[in-house]
Amino acid sequence: MSLSKQLYLIIIFIFFVIFTGNFIISVKNTKEYLELESQTKAQDTATSLGMSLRALIKDKNDPEIETIIKAISNRGFYKEIRLEDSDFVITDEKLLSTIKIDYPENWKVKKVTVLTKYGTIEKVELDSDINNKLLKLENEDLDLGFVEETARNKYRFIPTDAFSNGGKIDFKVQILDGKKLLFKDVSLNIEKIIVQEKRDVKFDYVPSWFVDMISFNLEEKASEISDGWKKSAVIYVSPNPGEAYAKLYEQAKGSISYAIIAFLVSMSILFVFVQYILRPLKTIESLAKSIAQGKFETIDKLPWTTEIKHVSIAMNDMSVKIESIISKLNKNLETLSKKLSKDELTGLPLKATFETDMKEMFIQKSEGYILKVKINSLASYAKTHTNSEINNLIKEFAKTLKSIESVNNKYVKATAYRFFGSEFMVILRNCKHEGAVEICKVFKGNFEVLREKYNLEELAYIGGTPFNKYGTTPEMLEATSEAYEKAKLIGPNEFFLRDNSDLTRDMEEWRSLVFDIIDNKTFEVDYINDTYSLDKEKNTLVMQEAFTSAKDKDGKNIPIGTFVSIAEKYSKVVDFDKAVIQKVINHISINNLKNDVMINLSLQSISDNNFLLWLDELILKNKTLSSKLIFSVTAYAVAKDVDNFKRFCNRVHYSDSKIIVKRFESKFIPLDNLKDFNLDCIRLAREYTTNINTDSSKQSFVESIQELSTLLNIKVYCESVQNDEDYKCIKKLKLNGASR
Repeated sequence: MSLSKQLYLIIIFIFFVIFTGNFIISVKNTKEYLELESQTKAQDTATSLGMSLRALIKDKNDPEIETIIKAISNRGFYKEIRLEDSDFVITDEKLLSTIKIDYPENWKVKKVTVLTKYGTIEKVELDSDINNKLLKLENEDLDLGFVEETARNKYRFIPTDAFSNGGKIDFKVQILDGKKLLFKDVSLNIEKIIVQEKRDVKFDYVPSWFVDMISFNLEEKASEISDGWKKSAVIYVSPNPGEAYAKLYEQAKGSISYAIIAFLVSMSILFVFVQYILRPLKTIESLAKSIAQGKFETIDKLPWTTEIKHVSIAMNDMSVKIESIISKLNKNLETLSKKLSKDELTGLPLKATFETDMKEMFIQKSEGYILKVKINSLASYAKTHTNSEINNLIKEFAKTLKSIESVNNKYVKATAYRFFGSEFMVILRNCKHEGAVEICKVFKGNFEVLREKYNLEELAYIGGTPFNKYGTTPEMLEATSEAYEKAKLIGPNEFFLRDNSDLTRDMEEWRSLVFDIIDNKTFEVDYINDTYSLDKEKNTLVMQEAFTSAKDKDGKNIPIGTFVSIAEKYSKVVDFDKAVIQKVINHISINNLKNDVMINLSLQSISDNNFLLWLDELILKNKTLSSKLIFSVTAYAVAKDVDNFKRFCNRVHYSDSKIIVKRFESKFIPLDNLKDFNLDCIRLAREYTTNINTDSSKQSFVESIQELSTLLNIKVYCESVQNDEDYKCIKKLKLNGASR
């Protein structure tokens, strides 16, 4: 995850925590305020109603009481307004009218009783009786002149707990009808609630989830109404939570809207600021990638942020230092490479260079001749002469081989090589049979001059063969040896050249054979050169090489170099590489290999767009195996077409496969250019590790390659290390792996 994303996530988290905390506190405070406000308003309303109804409470059935309560209730601020009776008073009139609506006027209630389960009943003294008693207490002899009222009596019903809320109550009434006493049972429905007004709690636009999530604790408020000194009724007012929910929802919605707007504005500003702050980090990242690819650039415009500025300065220093180290390594490697590739005495290239140049001629399908030249009398000369005289003879002999530049006014590129001791080889490029004969005649004349100078009976013989672009190097070396032996039979300092008539296979026959093998996939794929890691503890198998072999109609093995050369000549090598890759993928899948497999590809294949598209599709279908495929190209092939190879590397890495350059030699890929390729590994040419334990120059060269490759994140392998001492040596040099 990128640093910018981490910063965004951290800031979003902090913002969320702060906003959530503030939001919860704000909603809580608002909720508490609304609860207090609603309850205070309800209490004020209850008190106000109590004062308003006090004058009317004497007659609890007065319709004006209900009118006043409805008027307050219709305002919608309250869920319920309820007037409850606290003093159940029953009049004679109510009792008598219940018995008989048109009761006689002479009926008088003498006594009223009730069962104890209902409660008790007591007579209520009239105001006139109380006043007379008070006045008589002041002056008992005073005659106030009041006339006994004829008003009906009142009775106070005091219910038990079971009937505290009223209900149907049975009374026993004694009635005096003139002088006659009547006993009557009366059932009255005593109602505690005098007036009750309710309003539905409506939330309108407030969503149900908000109501379910937040609960208001709105208590019912009450106010007592007294009739004189006695509590007569209680008015109850319950707040309507709908209004509180609406206000709270509006406040919460406003807070969230503000938070969202503030968040978006803040994130927009933060995005611009972070991009500006982190822009130098992208420059540092780009520099790091460039360093990893071997491009040692520096950051010219340093950032103003102190910490990032210090990192940029450190990266610049590292880039300069690594470039200096690699430059030094390259110079050392260049010096060592030249030293390893040339004979110190004669200055001629060595056998390893000869084999490399032969590979180049195979790839270029060149024409020419291969000559074997050997000082025949060196052994006898050495017996009677000093080392200095022997060295002089060898150096002058080498000069005669280097002196040929043209024949018959035609340019001929002649390159001489010293194999060992008295044996030399010469490659004549762009040379036909007649030109080779002329050059051999020149050599023969020079040999005669040297023979007389050094007083020798014979100096050297020459055996030559035409370059067979469909053959192999060992085959041609054997042919030159045969020609050399024939030259010795001719006479002193003579030569013998084979011609093209010695080629044994007809090209049409070759074409038919190669096409048949590729089309029918009758070739075999073996897995050779098991490469093991050089880690002391692990020593595990890391790579195998897929090696193809084919047989002719007689069941004899066909040299793979010849086979590939003919396939390239007739543009059949792409089909061959496809078939090999398919067989390798099947092998990996069936055997569930843990190690990588190296697949050799031709230059034609990696340059063919159709092949690349086919390879992309095949790897995509076998995605789980892609990391085990290492595609191999020779160092010389890379040098021939650098641009196509770079493109191929990028496509292969995109599919998670790997790239290796095998037979790596600095003469084909200068070490300074190694950083230009996105390589995973290289495999050194055998010449670099053969007898490395006794050759300090080779040790220094290989060690420098390892150091350079480590800086470029490239693994270094070596091939066919036969000698145990050589194996120990490369292990000390900390190469990544080797085959034996």
